[in-house]
Amino acid sequence: MTATALHLDESAVGALAAALRGQLVRPGDADYDAARAIYNGMIDVRPALIVQCSDVADVIAGVHFARTTGIDIAIRGGGHNGPGLGTSTGLVLDLAAMNGVRIDPLAATATVEGGAELGALDHAAHAFGLATPAGIISSTGVGGLTLGGGIGHLSRQYGLSLDNLLAVDVVLADGRLVRADADHEPDLFWAVRGGGGNFGVVTSFTFALHPVSTVLAGPMFFPLDRAAEVLEVYREFLPAAPEELSGFFAFLTVPPVDPFPAELHLQKVCAVVWCYTGDPADFDELIAPMRALQPLLDGVGPAPYPALQSAFDGLYTPKVDHWYWRADFVREIPDEAVALHVQHGAAMPTPQSTMHMYPIDGAVRRVAPDATAFAYRDCTWAMVIVGVDPDPDKDDLLRRWCVDYYEALHPYSAGGAYVNFLMDEGADRVAATYRENFDRLRRVKAAYDPENLFHVNQNIPPAPPATAAVPDPRASTEESASTAAKTR
Repeated sequence: MTATALHLDESAVGALAAALRGQLVRPGDADYDAARAIYNGMIDVRPALIVQCSDVADVIAGVHFARTTGIDIAIRGGGHNGPGLGTSTGLVLDLAAMNGVRIDPLAATATVEGGAELGALDHAAHAFGLATPAGIISSTGVGGLTLGGGIGHLSRQYGLSLDNLLAVDVVLADGRLVRADADHEPDLFWAVRGGGGNFGVVTSFTFALHPVSTVLAGPMFFPLDRAAEVLEVYREFLPAAPEELSGFFAFLTVPPVDPFPAELHLQKVCAVVWCYTGDPADFDELIAPMRALQPLLDGVGPAPYPALQSAFDGLYTPKVDHWYWRADFVREIPDEAVALHVQHGAAMPTPQSTMHMYPIDGAVRRVAPDATAFAYRDCTWAMVIVGVDPDPDKDDLLRRWCVDYYEALHPYSAGGAYVNFLMDEGADRVAATYRENFDRLRRVKAAYDPENLFHVNQNIPPAPPATAAVPDPRASTEESASTAAKTR
């Protein structure tokens, strides 16, 4: 459906515009094309309405409009979602202007608005020598990343982003704002930690922070013809290494820019990108088994943590590059899988295409699989295969490479995938991603969004009424009053 196919009540649209402090953008407006663009240039969707929210009141107004008119509603934070689930042909709630970050250095916490990007969080926390695990590209939205999990360079040591989440403020499908944490709306708090945007619009996140400032970080590049040997050493080395060391394995093409040596430009390589937060005096001895493989480039050195977090930003052009992803969780990498990785990694179709395997052992594993909605706590890596190029004529090429690579390696996977890496792969794939937690997620969905208002996402459908055993989210007048007071 295109925006022009929707028949909107103009008086209702006018009332929405009057209720907003932010802007309401429609087709034909001068800034419409800029407002509708998202990170993945492959996604070209024309929303009927875009609400550029300036505050929680704007979010409530947008949710009310969607509920009363029946228009589809999509929530956009950073807009990085691969299949474009931050946009819709209906109504888009764009949270980008709600991007404040407040650090409490004494409590070591960060309170982050729903539209903030990782770079804002990293920058604000770094001033106090603090950080929390969160992604590897600084323009990623904090909200979407965290609600799906939040894998980053610090995950082996400090867990997922959602493991460091202390509280959220959520606008529910009925328009109420609630605070959810361990003591308030605990079912909702359980569900948003991994269940994505299925349960409401999260307008604020509060995170625990950790002492991280300067790290030893950077890539090691190895010849492609030695990729099997490197991957065989890496698969044994990293899980046995101290949790202060993280390193994701990759196939990539060396970018033709400084500081990479000219003789390596556009050469296909395998690589490990390291991050070490421990004592620098111990690093050389620790990393010796990998250096013994004689990398073509050893780019590891001291860097401010935000510099590592933004190191990949310049390789990709937001809203221009076309992206296609496939992903899986991985427990082990047997010899048969090594051979398939080498075969498909060597066939990267474009210079920006890549494959990453992010470590999720260590602290991630120490959380019970039913403690949050994120179920795959028994795995060692989250693998993602990414086809990227700005040329739309190469879209099919990107898809074929990703799908072929994925289908070859999927038999060696744990079955599900990191929800933030899923494309539009169907309901069974979503269910597999949540394993035994899926039924509970459906019951919580029935309690907080029984009409599935929030369905433009990797959707978790509400449980049928007969099996929902729905608790009243309001619980009691007294609890509602207490919650409302805490959210003011």
